[in-house]
Amino acid sequence: MISVVAYDTAWPAQFEAEAERLVQALGELALRIEHVGSTSVPGLAAKAVIDIQISVASLDDRDAFAAALGGLDYVHVPLGDFDAVYPFFQKPADWPCTHHVHLCVAGSDEERRHLAFRDRLRRDPVLAAHYAELKRRLASTHDGDSLASRERYSLSKSDFIAAALDTAAAEADNSPPNC
Repeated sequence: MISVVAYDTAWPAQFEAEAERLVQALGELALRIEHVGSTSVPGLAAKAVIDIQISVASLDDRDAFAAALGGLDYVHVPLGDFDAVYPFFQKPADWPCTHHVHLCVAGSDEERRHLAFRDRLRRDPVLAAHYAELKRRLASTHDGDSLASRERYSLSKSDFIAAALDTAAAEADNSPPNC
């Protein structure tokens, strides 16, 4: 069963500890390491899984990433066509896992989209509360620990995320220029 739990103040420290291990394992391959996903938003209910986005120069050398992440007990979980632009790794191999790593090219739409959604939720507690409500409702309707169930749960949030990003983009377009 997918379990959405109350925010845990330990999540940022768990991210920081894992980010240090990732820096050691990946070295210069990692250009940027960010805490993303619901556990990165203070006060937001979430699945108790630390989502980490690692920005890299290129996704061409997947074997190097897989080897480095494998040394930290991450396994690559291909997610169809999405794997080409946002490869996904989880730790440990079996569910329930504690960490997700998402690789993306620095400056890519995927990098910007995930950071923009996180930042939008951090700035807007009302939006974050609506998102938490949606996640709880979806978790109750997507039973099972299968990858397919978790994928359906994630896809069911797509419209909400797209609307939040559209609003964020509109706000950015209407913001006064920095002088």
